[in-house]
Amino acid sequence: MKYDLIIIGSGAAGLSAAIYAKRYKMEILVVQGEFGGETATAGKIENWPGTKSIDGLELMQEMREQAKGDGVTFEKGKAEKITSDGNCFVVTVGEKEFQGNTVILAIGSQRRHLGLPNEKELTGKGVHYCVTCDGPVYNGKKVAMIGGGDSSVKGVNFLAEYAEKIYLIVRGKEVLAEPVNLEKMKKLGDKVEVLLEHEIKEIVGEKFLEKLVLSSSNHKPGEELDDLVVDGMFVEIGFDPDRTFAEQLGIELDEQGYMKVDNFMKTNVPGVFAAGDATSHFGRFKQDITASALGAVAATSSYEYYQTKGDFCELHGKVSDTK
Repeated sequence: MKYDLIIIGSGAAGLSAAIYAKRYKMEILVVQGEFGGETATAGKIENWPGTKSIDGLELMQEMREQAKGDGVTFEKGKAEKITSDGNCFVVTVGEKEFQGNTVILAIGSQRRHLGLPNEKELTGKGVHYCVTCDGPVYNGKKVAMIGGGDSSVKGVNFLAEYAEKIYLIVRGKEVLAEPVNLEKMKKLGDKVEVLLEHEIKEIVGEKFLEKLVLSSSNHKPGEELDDLVVDGMFVEIGFDPDRTFAEQLGIELDEQGYMKVDNFMKTNVPGVFAAGDATSHFGRFKQDITASALGAVAATSSYEYYQTKGDFCELHGKVSDTK
């Protein structure tokens, strides 16, 4: 099947792009993949304009329903390959192939997880990856921040406005953060306890997080590990961008592996646009509202490109028929 635009990804950027592109009367396919991206597992979101509090999954469901109501087509499954021949793009999803005149890559970037048992089961139930989304929930509570870089320190400083006690758990021998952020954290005094050379061995809890089991470089073999009772924990150990489609299409990446885009979300490949956390357009600042904004820009750029260049897939089809 052939579309004016194929959007890879169904998080805030992809769904926003779909809603905006449909207003231009484009025929759109959204390849859903893991629905909602990181937002769907974020738990309560309390910084979405116009809504005091909303669950991340609910927000994504509402955006999807809006897109569906506008006539956007969804295909469940993971996009595995994208090829291009004469500017007509072919997206492979399982055993199906879809043609598109333009493509928006809204594939996000996943926060690194600890990879521990029970981590996935307790996500949104004491285990979190977005401090600005879920930090306010822990007003007057004890929480742990996992990490040792600048993002984790900024997360601690944010949490200090709400939490009663914060434990910063660092695997290394020191905290590596910008001086201004580190100084701000130090001014919090006893409210913050930094545990250097510690790492989490277990995440304990059935329906909700109950405690963390820690080990340190000082532990001797056979010695009992330490229990840390907290109400919640935040994991801030970086992001991992997906380079698969960039390598397939020859899209330029920055030094961190994110797709390079201009202010109109254009990549170096004509007809291919990127939006949201798949890019580093706003640096490390990655929020639903910025992802949605970039999706809207990418949709507009896709429409303008299509209006200028025409239907490459139709031309491609005619050429193919003559062979």
